[in-house]
Amino acid sequence: MSIKHLALDLYRAQQNVERLEKAIKAFLPNEPADLQEELRMAKAEWQMLRKMLDGEKENAALRAKNGIFGRKR
Repeated sequence: MSIKHLALDLYRAQQNVERLEKAIKAFLPNEPADLQEELRMAKAEWQMLRKMLDGEKENAALRAKNGIFGRKR
C-alpha cells in the first residue's frame, strides 16, 4: 500500500475517532456502552494505521539513504 493511501486511511480513521468521541460526550455517562466499544476499536485501527504509515516512511528513508532507488549503474 502506498504512503498516500495509508495517509488517507489514517485521516479517515482519525475523523471516525473524533466523531465517536463527540457522540459519547453528547450522551449521558452510563448510556454509550456500545459507543465506547466502537471507539476502542476505532482507536486501535487508528494506531495500527499510524504504525504502518510510520513504518512506510521509515522504510522509504532507509531506501533513499542506502541508494536502493535512483542509483544509476
